[in-house]
Amino acid sequence: MRALRFHAAKDLRVEDVARPEQPGPGQVLVRNRFVGICGTDLHEYSYGPIFIPKEPHPFTGAHGTQILGHEFGGVVEAVGAGVSAAKPGDRVSIQPLVMPRSGDYFSDRGLFHLSPDLALVGLSWHSGGMAEWALVNDYNVAVVPEELTDEDAALVEPTAVAVYACDRGGVSAGSSVLVTGAGPIGALTLLAAKAAGAAQLFVSDLNDTRLGFMREMLPEVVTLNPKRDDVGAAIRSATEGNVGCDVAIECVGNEHALKACLDAVRKQGVVVQTGLHPHENPLDWFSVTFKDVDIRGSWAYPTHYWPRVIRMIASGLLPASKVVTKRIRLDEAVSEGFDALIDPAGTQLKILIDLS
Repeated sequence: MRALRFHAAKDLRVEDVARPEQPGPGQVLVRNRFVGICGTDLHEYSYGPIFIPKEPHPFTGAHGTQILGHEFGGVVEAVGAGVSAAKPGDRVSIQPLVMPRSGDYFSDRGLFHLSPDLALVGLSWHSGGMAEWALVNDYNVAVVPEELTDEDAALVEPTAVAVYACDRGGVSAGSSVLVTGAGPIGALTLLAAKAAGAAQLFVSDLNDTRLGFMREMLPEVVTLNPKRDDVGAAIRSATEGNVGCDVAIECVGNEHALKACLDAVRKQGVVVQTGLHPHENPLDWFSVTFKDVDIRGSWAYPTHYWPRVIRMIASGLLPASKVVTKRIRLDEAVSEGFDALIDPAGTQLKILIDLS
């Protein structure tokens, strides 16, 4: 089969590799349909290996050359013994977290995304979404309804990140919300906040092209560029009592964006850190104390979110496909996908690879 594999930073290759074997007990063989290029994939391409293990992963044993892709869906081709979650012919979305199902503190409590032995399909597993087939565990597949398109099935994973971020922030009906970062996760977080009932939406980014995407996607969103705008002052002037927003969600992994969140959020508001910071980030802890705010991390998503997020997308409540700006073939993945997304011009937002 054809697959896009990571060998080293700036060394991705579309190669012929062995198709996965027939599924064993508890496993599912999926013919992949669409896969998204994630910001994590871009970091691996630019600077990796980061999450791709250099030594055998303690749970999966995966390391070295890796088929990328963890945002994907497809059609079940075969199932192993004991599988009841799906049957051949079912269309599925892949929940890519792989971990022990019991035996550690977090897995025993159903908090599988916090397991210390966590692995990820497409980063630390023998399969990935950027290939014609993938072999996954039965708990990694979620059957999707007819109302969900094949493209939407590949968008459930990043949408789950966004929904969880809003949950961590306590976004609810009437909330005022700032999202820093107008990338795919930032865009989906805006859509998730609106779906949760947020009444005021703000987004900040240094790239005017991406801010334009946000206005096309959600005409009511207030867009701010920190190069020109004082983000905190603008949000205070637009919110009730001039106090700032209820929730600020950082979707960049940038210290200036996090500081903007702390500045813009009201006293006793909530700051949610979703973007992964590459290094230590100094923060004004006097302001954290003085403003009496909560600062919360948001790591991935609970695995039980899949049915809920699928319903949100399928019903139209959260139109995730609005973030897609381009569709390409697998053999175009590097030049038209990865390179296009790391272009500072920011002319693309979310790119899907069509594997049909």
